[in-house]
Amino acid sequence: MKALVYDRKSGVHLAEGRARPRRKRDEALVRVLLAGICNTDLEITKGYMGYSGVLGHEFVGLVESAPDAGIVGRRVAGEINLACGTCEECGRGMKTHCPRRGVLGISGKNGCFAEYITLPLENLHVVPDGLPDECAVFTEPLAAAFRILEQVNITGLDRVAVLGDGKLGLLVAMVIADCMRGQRGAGLLVAVGRHKSKLAILKKLGIRTALAPLKSAEKFDIAVDCTGSAKGFEDAMALTKPRGTLVLKSTVAGEAALNLAPAVINEIKIVGSRCGPFETALRALAGGRIDPRPLIERTYRLSDGVKAMEHAARKGAMKILLRVGR
Repeated sequence: MKALVYDRKSGVHLAEGRARPRRKRDEALVRVLLAGICNTDLEITKGYMGYSGVLGHEFVGLVESAPDAGIVGRRVAGEINLACGTCEECGRGMKTHCPRRGVLGISGKNGCFAEYITLPLENLHVVPDGLPDECAVFTEPLAAAFRILEQVNITGLDRVAVLGDGKLGLLVAMVIADCMRGQRGAGLLVAVGRHKSKLAILKKLGIRTALAPLKSAEKFDIAVDCTGSAKGFEDAMALTKPRGTLVLKSTVAGEAALNLAPAVINEIKIVGSRCGPFETALRALAGGRIDPRPLIERTYRLSDGVKAMEHAARKGAMKILLRVGR
């Protein structure tokens, strides 16, 4: 099979003639239909997580074989964490924090920029009939956006700022807007970014936007950093009210000096936020509450995967997809 592979010596390259993965007893063999390139994939090529192997963790695919015949032939999206199932964290229901876990396309498990992958059956979620592949491929990042609502209680009274107008930042703003819609109160959501064309996607949805940096001195109860930059943390903290909440969604390769004194002085609650609920994301997509398709800039064939990665790395690029199957 073909696969898009990263290693330190060769960089990103298309590998042909790779052996098709063989599923274990509790796994399904999935033929990948469509996959999405995200910022984490790009950070991996800069050394993030020290990973080498097949890239990719956002996908929609078709189950070709599985221990459960009922799922064979169904389209699925898949959770990316492969927990051991026996450690203390797994026993507490915290499988996404299993210290021995593999992570699809990120750590210890070949990813979905390939014609076939294997995943445990428990990781797979059936995609509702009628939901286009171009929507279903966003299930993983949209679930990550919905994770914020599991961690932070956002009400109609809150003032919320989402920093960053990349793919994740736009999805987070859509999710929070969906949460606040219909709630009573004088709350406010502002999406802050550097690209008018990207912010225009949110404006069409009735979401208030502002160009960075904010010129006013207004502060927010909740600030969400989706900038993908080390400086985003500092900027988000500067916008957070005393005793407010700062949510960190960015994963960045490299180190940066941080002044944490404002977090102490202003008693700011800092919340790291990562993987989220797939079923919630699929319901939102199937119900039309969230439509991520305006985020798609271009779709490449897997055979042009190197060009696709280069395109995704361009400053200001929107969502780049890889058409693998069909």
